[in-house]
Amino acid sequence: MNFPDSPAESAAGAPVCSAKGCRADAVWVLAWNNPKLHTPERRKTWLACDGHREHLSSFLGVRGFLKDVVALAEWESSAADR
Repeated sequence: MNFPDSPAESAAGAPVCSAKGCRADAVWVLAWNNPKLHTPERRKTWLACDGHREHLSSFLGVRGFLKDVVALAEWESSAADR
């Protein structure tokens, strides 16, 4: 599998799912880090549509990388507060 590290945007500028080949609107943010590479507080993100949320979460989870799954609207709202 090949998942991008930075989210893509649709032609309308809306974030899209990070799953390979998926162009659906993102609904979820999967926050993760690789403890062998990143400091504990660092969070990298993948975006997921409803259809790929479980698959991407599982991919990160079995590796021990998944830290949090948050609705995109909530993630954007908390980022605006910073």
